[in-house]
Amino acid sequence: MIEPLGFEQQSIVTSLGRMVYYTNTGEIWQPLDAATANDQPKLVFLHGFGGGSSAYEWSKVYPAFASEYRVLAPDLIGWGRSEHPARNYKIDDYITTIIEFIEQTCEQPITAIASSLTAAFTIRAAIARPDLFKSLILTTPAGLSDFGENYSQSFFAQLVSTPFLDRFIYSTGVATEGGIRSFLEQRQFAQSSRVYQEIVDAYLQSAEQPNAEYAALSFVRGDLCFDLSLHVTQLTVPTAIIWGEKSQFTGPEIGQRLAALNPQAIRAFQHLDDVGLTPQLEVPAVTIGLIRRFLALLE
Repeated sequence: MIEPLGFEQQSIVTSLGRMVYYTNTGEIWQPLDAATANDQPKLVFLHGFGGGSSAYEWSKVYPAFASEYRVLAPDLIGWGRSEHPARNYKIDDYITTIIEFIEQTCEQPITAIASSLTAAFTIRAAIARPDLFKSLILTTPAGLSDFGENYSQSFFAQLVSTPFLDRFIYSTGVATEGGIRSFLEQRQFAQSSRVYQEIVDAYLQSAEQPNAEYAALSFVRGDLCFDLSLHVTQLTVPTAIIWGEKSQFTGPEIGQRLAALNPQAIRAFQHLDDVGLTPQLEVPAVTIGLIRRFLALLE
């Protein structure tokens, strides 16, 4: 919802509606040699899920790559400025639209950099269509029901599954400045002092979009959760994983177990001390450094 300098909004149409994305087409990011403009490799940054999520989640990271790569950072369907169909979202909705987005915007296999549950979807997209991907760099990729855990049976998931109560909880406890700040400070970040007002404002703008509750409630109910351990062994695309030690939902031990299932594809696993679910917002400079390191490793 807040565009970095030199990035512009564009869009494509998917099977579920229009998907907005941000890309470095501004003058300051144009290659000095115009002849090489079409030869720049592409990086696709995919945000995770939560109340008010959007491509803003990666906005402190992706400008660092804008002079070398064509950057594409979409708002996924149901989030940010993309269309918000009034529906109960399913896992295949996101796997399908991630694939459609890459098909329409990228001519060559790309590196996808993705976060949390969306990173788990991206693994499944790469299993279904390995021809679209050159490599994956993932922060906290988890299906949230991994190794037999069933998130949908948790107390909060059951509470939010109650008709009418679900939208009341969203409007009063999620899509408010206080609700978003509380979630970021208590659940998403390891250090609450790292949550500054611009982050809260960006999440709130996304959470207040018409029909924004549909995707958010599908996520909180557990409709989008699955056991990634049942799929990760099928991954063939070279992958690196970054995992915040203090991720509230799934700790690094889950990530290490997932990585151990497929060491041929998952070639690096880096846990970060005193970091939560979204290192790209909490410690963006460190995240940039690790992405650069893994780009070199995986290529």
